[in-house]
Amino acid sequence: MIALLAAYQSMEFLMCQVGLQDSFYPYLAFVIIGFLPPLNLLLTITLTRNHNLSRKHLVIFIPAIAFSIYYLFMIPKFVVAKCTILYASYHYPLGDLFGAFYYLPILISIILLIRFIPKAEDQKKKMIAKVLLFGAIFISLPSLIGFFLIFTVGNYSIISSIESIMCKFAFLYAVCLSFVCLYNSPFNDERNYFKYLFNNK
Repeated sequence: MIALLAAYQSMEFLMCQVGLQDSFYPYLAFVIIGFLPPLNLLLTITLTRNHNLSRKHLVIFIPAIAFSIYYLFMIPKFVVAKCTILYASYHYPLGDLFGAFYYLPILISIILLIRFIPKAEDQKKKMIAKVLLFGAIFISLPSLIGFFLIFTVGNYSIISSIESIMCKFAFLYAVCLSFVCLYNSPFNDERNYFKYLFNNK
């Protein structure tokens, strides 16, 4: 997930700063970010469910795969509409439908984490869940602000650039993921074991 976030930011840099404006590049950027929410949901399910993952969990990737295939035939319709320092906005087909399938896994992840944290007995998992929940809520702030502006003043500027803005906010989520990786690392357990042996000599 961290690699995908970095890849999207690299694509946005190439499009906005280097000038690669061909329709293939925004298409590739959307393919990249389309897999982030289902991967996040898969991570959440792995954490909050006691049973092992099975093939049935792969259905959460169907929308991302379907959009990737559909958009492959719609590449000429992808246009980089605007570039700013903070975000880029695009014109692309089925934007509302893509947005619905983009936000849904994030919302489900937040609900699963909220339900899991009070019941968690494993303190390590509880800490990881809290960090992931904080990150998920933080990257959702642009969406909440965007919808608030739509319903109050009819301003669609944030929603039209939401994927790009969310990826900027996702920098903090990448930090959260990095913490989870380090905190959950088997090497961390080994370090604690050797520290225990050293302190008990």
